Amino acid sequence: MALLQGPVYEAYRSELLKRYKHLLRSLGKNLPKDKVKIVRDAFDMAARAHEGTVRKSGEPYIFHPLAVAEIAVTELGLGVTSVVCALLHDVVEDTDITLEDIEHRFGPNVASIIDGLTKISTVFETVDKDYSIQAENFKKMLLTLGEDLKVILIKLCDRLHNMRTLGSVSENTKLKIASETLFIYAPLAHRLGLNAIKTEMEDLSLKFTNPGLYREISDKLVETKNARQRYVKEFIDPLKSELEKSGLNIVEIKGRPKSIYSIVKKMEKQQIPFEEVYDAFAIRVIVDSPLFLEKADCWKVYSIVADMYRSHTNRLRDWLSHPKSNGYSALHTTVLGPKGRWVEVQIRSKRMDDIAERGLAAHWRYKAVSSKTVSTPQDVAFDNWLDAVKETLSNSDLSALDLVSEFRTSLLGEEIYIFTPKGDVKALPTGATALDFSFSIHTELGKRTLGAKVNNKLVSIQSTLKNGDIVEILTTSKSRVTRDWLDIAKTARAKSKIREALKAERTVKARQGKLVLERLFRKHQFQFTDSNIKKLMHHFKYQVQPEFFHSVAEGQIRLNRELLQKIVLKKAIDTAEIGEKLTNKKTTSTATKRKKSDQIIIGDDYEMPYSLSKCCHPVPGDPIFGFVTVGEGVKVHRTTCPNATRLMSQYGYRIIPAQWRGDGYQKAFDTAIAVRGIDDVGIVSRITDIISKDMEVNMKSINISSNEDGTFGGKIEVMIYDLLHLEQLIAKIKATHKYIEVMRED
Repeated sequence: MALLQGPVYEAYRSELLKRYKHLLRSLGKNLPKDKVKIVRDAFDMAARAHEGTVRKSGEPYIFHPLAVAEIAVTELGLGVTSVVCALLHDVVEDTDITLEDIEHRFGPNVASIIDGLTKISTVFETVDKDYSIQAENFKKMLLTLGEDLKVILIKLCDRLHNMRTLGSVSENTKLKIASETLFIYAPLAHRLGLNAIKTEMEDLSLKFTNPGLYREISDKLVETKNARQRYVKEFIDPLKSELEKSGLNIVEIKGRPKSIYSIVKKMEKQQIPFEEVYDAFAIRVIVDSPLFLEKADCWKVYSIVADMYRSHTNRLRDWLSHPKSNGYSALHTTVLGPKGRWVEVQIRSKRMDDIAERGLAAHWRYKAVSSKTVSTPQDVAFDNWLDAVKETLSNSDLSALDLVSEFRTSLLGEEIYIFTPKGDVKALPTGATALDFSFSIHTELGKRTLGAKVNNKLVSIQSTLKNGDIVEILTTSKSRVTRDWLDIAKTARAKSKIREALKAERTVKARQGKLVLERLFRKHQFQFTDSNIKKLMHHFKYQVQPEFFHSVAEGQIRLNRELLQKIVLKKAIDTAEIGEKLTNKKTTSTATKRKKSDQIIIGDDYEMPYSLSKCCHPVPGDPIFGFVTVGEGVKVHRTTCPNATRLMSQYGYRIIPAQWRGDGYQKAFDTAIAVRGIDDVGIVSRITDIISKDMEVNMKSINISSNEDGTFGGKIEVMIYDLLHLEQLIAKIKATHKYIEVMRED
């Protein structure tokens, strides 16, 4: 570095050279000399451009692009072009080097990818109230999906390295970046088939958004590691012996623990503790087979597994015949292993396993080396998904937030498979309706949809479909699209086509309305001018001409001679009067600042008005953040609030730090606890005695009921002083009975 001298500078140069040589070795021993020269040129340009700059951790900045390039090679299997782009991905944004310099040195392809990466990183200086900076950046990133997918892959490598080194930034920044990663980057990695990257991103996001829970599950996984390994060995050894007898070329049989994030999600979904997550690991069987024998060999392995262990009849997942749209292909089955524990077994070929871990990058590589041009089911699945992405992104009417929301819902979620009466299959996101299915077949069919038959039963267009349903669409002879359909449709394709139809219909109606108005003006001898139309629009409070004409055509605006005379011949409104009204309105709407808070410090300002969010009921001791609302001051949320990820990722610029004052609280706070367990005589009475007598806690409400299966459950709203007070209360209630569960409820 320019400012360093002596031993420190020599140490920096030595480490830099060491990392560069490691990158070259990762690219392969037999890398051609011309390729080595290109990588060296990119490294030299990046090293000179970033010389003298450091990251927040104090590490020289050049180590970051080197690390991103290393991830691209070792974890995604990308080649020289991607390495060059990874090394240079920040130079245009952060240094004096221009795109023209890069194009002159490395060609138009590299320059185009660097341009895409630079566009993603640009932050708008001004933000409209309906947009967020993050959403705009996501939108720009998604738009590159239609240009060069290397942009997305390198951006994901960049984000992964940022997550690995997130410890050096402020607490508020950690929350924003981690939430943003969980909201869009991890699902995007999943959709591109980058399972390893997706899993690590989710775990790291949890580590920074809920460090206590992350440490708890991590510690328990370490504690149970030996027992888990013994069980995996007990399961695998006899299976391995049988598979060896079959003559199949088995590459590997291994047990892999689920990620911390997926374990947490399972605990939350099923409302169970860690000890009851019995499938905290999966057994993976990988067989080496030629492409034309892959399916047959995977089914042979399944047959051997099913002969040895009783399989769960409802848990067979066949992604061999119908791969996921991200290219994932495998057989999943759940079997009853030793000691009566259910175990998930995943069966893949070597090629499938590589694609499952490295996703799109591996998919490209296998496609490139294949001597045949025959498309595999994975090719078709991924190409269909990419077409859907391009179709969604082509809708220029969507705001950045709407685009990101639709992208997540329709294109990043889990899938179900729906069949036509002829046996054709369509992949749709979970939660899709009969209307979505009709639009997935053909746009004209969708526009004329009247209802559907699902498994030979008549249903409405808003009926939610389930995996494996056979659906027949019922139609009319005319288009019957309405605005309500936008609420019924779940897929981006259906919504896009509905908007197009509505837009076309409104355009026709607007023309009709304009003709109606023109005839009315002629009839009553008024001039049909822009000035007179604007007077009418101002009177009826319309901003856009087509909307106004549309309302005229629909009969929502009715005009006669007297009304036209009153509006068109009326004098212009005094602009000074308007200004005075606006000023008065602004003055009256300004909230008075509250006095210095006795509970929470918001940012650096003690006087900002705030209120506690009702979606998560924070109490003293909870990690919190502030969210600047429109017109309601600052809303204080827990960092583990169900809405936290969405708020931080979509509205990061409105997140401000918040913390509890540390000098005690005289006020009690609302919160709720959920209780459930085995019903017993007097159990509710004992619980209420602990709350009101032992702990002297006020109850706002209690709703507990007995169930027919001998259990009870319900919710109790209480007033407590801080998190420790709540934890003590929960512990006391748990101690009343061996089989009782108590947890805080959002």
